[in-house]
Amino acid sequence: MADDLQSIITHDEDGGLTADFVRAVSSALSAEDQKTARSLTKELHAADLADLIEQLRRSERVDLIDKLGRTFDVESLPELEEDVRDELMEALPNNVIASAVRKLDTDDAVYLIEDLEESDREEILKKVPRSERDALKRALDYPEDTAGRLMQTEFVAIPGFWTVDKTVKFLRENNDLPKNFYEIYIVDEAFHTTGWVPVSHILRSAGNTTMKEMEIPHTTIFHVGDEESDVAYKFEQYNLTSAAVIDNDNRLVGTLTIDDMVDVIQDEAEEDILRLGGVGDEDITSTILTTTRSRFGWLLINLVTAIFASWVISLFDATIEQMVALAVLMPIVASMGGNAGTQTMTVAVRAIATRDLSGANSGRVIGRETAVGVINGMAFATLLGLFSWWWFGSGQLGIVIAVAMIVNMLVAALAGILIPIGLDHYEIDPATSSGVFVTTVTDVVGFFVFLGLAAWWLI
Repeated sequence: MADDLQSIITHDEDGGLTADFVRAVSSALSAEDQKTARSLTKELHAADLADLIEQLRRSERVDLIDKLGRTFDVESLPELEEDVRDELMEALPNNVIASAVRKLDTDDAVYLIEDLEESDREEILKKVPRSERDALKRALDYPEDTAGRLMQTEFVAIPGFWTVDKTVKFLRENNDLPKNFYEIYIVDEAFHTTGWVPVSHILRSAGNTTMKEMEIPHTTIFHVGDEESDVAYKFEQYNLTSAAVIDNDNRLVGTLTIDDMVDVIQDEAEEDILRLGGVGDEDITSTILTTTRSRFGWLLINLVTAIFASWVISLFDATIEQMVALAVLMPIVASMGGNAGTQTMTVAVRAIATRDLSGANSGRVIGRETAVGVINGMAFATLLGLFSWWWFGSGQLGIVIAVAMIVNMLVAALAGILIPIGLDHYEIDPATSSGVFVTTVTDVVGFFVFLGLAAWWLI
């Protein structure tokens, strides 16, 4: 059996877990083979263990944690998608969760318990040492999606008059310091931070050098109430690796690190992609009911807009009856406009999310998209006009569809940029709402212009 385990490839060439490995773990769980389950997973990184848990069946997830027992790496729990995390937190005994919370940094521990029932959360917190319990309660008091929820309350802060020798002695002898840290904050008597010192500078400096002499002023300090999207933007904009967090009294209360910000940036990007597709806050592990509910609303709105577009077509039913070629060609005009609008909208929504599109450059960007719409419209008008002339033997029909194509491509470009800008101006998420409006505009304009021109000129 040992040889069989050694022959199983854990990761594929892209770094993901192989299907054979996941099946092997699943088989070990089904056979109640604790030894094999532990052997297969003992070398997994915490993030890979989280991926494994997500790929297992719902009934196997708790079983795996139970089989691993004390060897289970609790660092994998904060890596789980929210749906899987909530499922496990509901299924695991409170004493197991409390054991995990005691081993995690504050920000990770908060992620685990923030959505639990109040009674369960209180029971878990009672099993945590008082100092950690107080830190967790303070973090949970801050609103969701703020720096206060994201920050770690484990950090190193010392007065500026300490020397390098005294600081090193403090770092060596104090067992309550964070497991990993890369900077030391300088604070005054009121615990206001005035700057920071990298650990590497301490190692390279003479023993009698004071920390104040090496202090680097803060370029960016965050408040506990700052929105996580704003925090992530500044981390990305200013290439930060960590930053201090202060409370309403300007006292140092926590620190933010780049690993937390990478997760936020990735979540923001995934959220934009999902919302552009008319999908809510779901992921691949979501249940059928959750997935159905998150998609139903926008599909219903899309149905209403599609009925509106069909109503526009019904206004020209007599025209279509007299010239069947119109029914054949009109989806092309609407489809081309819809795709062109979606291209512009995608770029615009992403630029708004990354704050690259603002009032300062919006006029220039609108002008560029207008020019692109006209150029593409003329190019495809020529192609489609000639194609329609060849197919149906009517030069006039070719001209009508060419003009309709130019108009709709121009409207699509303007809708794709103006609708997201307008929604953002009124503080409506453009990623969520833009798609339906842009599609409606291009469909309605495409049908109306094409059929209207045909009714006026051809019939």
